[in-house]
Amino acid sequence: MNERPKILVVYYTQTGQLKRIIDHVLAPLEGKADITFEQLVPVTPFPFPWGKQQFYDTMPETVQSTPRGIEPLKVDVNAHFDLVILAYQPWFLSPSQPTAAFLQSEAAKQLLKGKKVVTLLGSRNMWLNAQEKVKNYLQQAGSTLVGNIVLVDKSPNLISVITILRWAFKGKKEATRFLPQAGVQENEIITSSRFAAPIAEALQKNQWDTLHSQLLSLDAVELLPNLVVLENKGIRAFRFWAKFISAKGGPGAPSRQGRVSMYRGLLLAGIFVLTPISLITSLIQLNLKKAKLRREVDYYKGISLR
Repeated sequence: MNERPKILVVYYTQTGQLKRIIDHVLAPLEGKADITFEQLVPVTPFPFPWGKQQFYDTMPETVQSTPRGIEPLKVDVNAHFDLVILAYQPWFLSPSQPTAAFLQSEAAKQLLKGKKVVTLLGSRNMWLNAQEKVKNYLQQAGSTLVGNIVLVDKSPNLISVITILRWAFKGKKEATRFLPQAGVQENEIITSSRFAAPIAEALQKNQWDTLHSQLLSLDAVELLPNLVVLENKGIRAFRFWAKFISAKGGPGAPSRQGRVSMYRGLLLAGIFVLTPISLITSLIQLNLKKAKLRREVDYYKGISLR
């Protein structure tokens, strides 16, 4: 009798949404693979709902990849796995702090070395810079990224900003008379089970070269050109503010709270100004630099690292 393939799922979730995505993606594989779950646990938990000041104060270390620590892994880092699924959320256009802490750890380097990895993201809508950082970490660990699945909130950008902040600060995810439900749409979560079939085939045949193209054919990654433009502008601003704030002290330091408040006040105004500008800019680029922007979209939808 052939031994069932072994899958390790490494994830961190505050709200439970990402775990629901994982469960739906893997549901068709139950009984066909041995699945081990490793939930990342911060040494000092992050709150949910968030306090507003603490939320914005978390940005500098997230962007600068200096996360707070996580508890030791429960899984044997020397154990054999045919596939590792790394499920994570972007925070401030970067991997969430628990995800970054895991990927920077010696345990992760041992665990991921020589492994095939599929990344699975639950995101508002901007995840490009976060995935670039994750690609770098995986390459440094000696693993091979063989697929990427991204589930996003498909509401218009400005609407999704309002709903995600209401969820983050008040814990209210449900739809209202004027606003849709926050987060990834329910239908997107339920239908994510479609991604199991190509993963199962790759596991069965131990052939990974075509997995991502098969996932793309199932709309595993959808990307609007204007979001490429918007995120490129956004990450430059985040890097400036991260350096500016952290120059006055570490997380929670009273000496930096004035700068955190400045950033907090300007961020939303910046989002509401940048979004229409980036839409116009992307439309101009689509006409003047059509080939270049399409190449950028194709690159970010892929799994290679330039």
